[in-house]
Amino acid sequence: MKFDGFGEYAIDFYDGLVADNSKTYWDANKATYESDVHAPMKALLAELEKEFGGDFGAPKVFRPYRDVRFAKDKTPYKTNCGGVIESGRGGGAYYVEVSPAGLRTGGGCFHMASDQLSRFRTAVAEEIHGDRLRDILATLARQGWEIRGDQLKSAPRGFDKDHPRIDLLRYRSVYAVRVWEPDDVLHERDCLTRVRKAWRQLRPFNEWAYDHVGVSAS
Repeated sequence: MKFDGFGEYAIDFYDGLVADNSKTYWDANKATYESDVHAPMKALLAELEKEFGGDFGAPKVFRPYRDVRFAKDKTPYKTNCGGVIESGRGGGAYYVEVSPAGLRTGGGCFHMASDQLSRFRTAVAEEIHGDRLRDILATLARQGWEIRGDQLKSAPRGFDKDHPRIDLLRYRSVYAVRVWEPDDVLHERDCLTRVRKAWRQLRPFNEWAYDHVGVSAS
């Protein structure tokens, strides 16, 4: 299937799901989800896989169902559809999502496991690799990306609080995000161009993560 944009009713579907996150709504509108959201997402990832997949990973569309086993919020369905190309969580990712907020792209080190975090900090502590990551993140910020992540409030164990890259060492996860509000491009083939351009900007970050963080052994 060729990607020609998300369907006309993709955002309307999620607006409705936000208002009524129930099995009744889902069952009544599942056909719209399949035609306007899920199928286009699969087609988008299939086209992007040619450039961003390979050794890095295979594309995956996330399930629409929330894991509510330990959650206070028991609403059953996610109010977004996300897709990713990654070799393993934490070691770099090419992410795309459609939701009522529009189109979101992202990449980097999401949810690093303990062994990944150890390798991340070892690399950041080394001047050549740590400065390279700082330059990559600075370039993404200049290009309009928001740099996010979970950070310790103090220096991690084994590192001096005056380390020249202590701001990076404090990260437990670090990633870049960019969002486009709903517009006509979302429903056109130009959406593919938008995501491809964004992912190309993310490539240095993801390659750094692939080389220095990698896949968790756990």
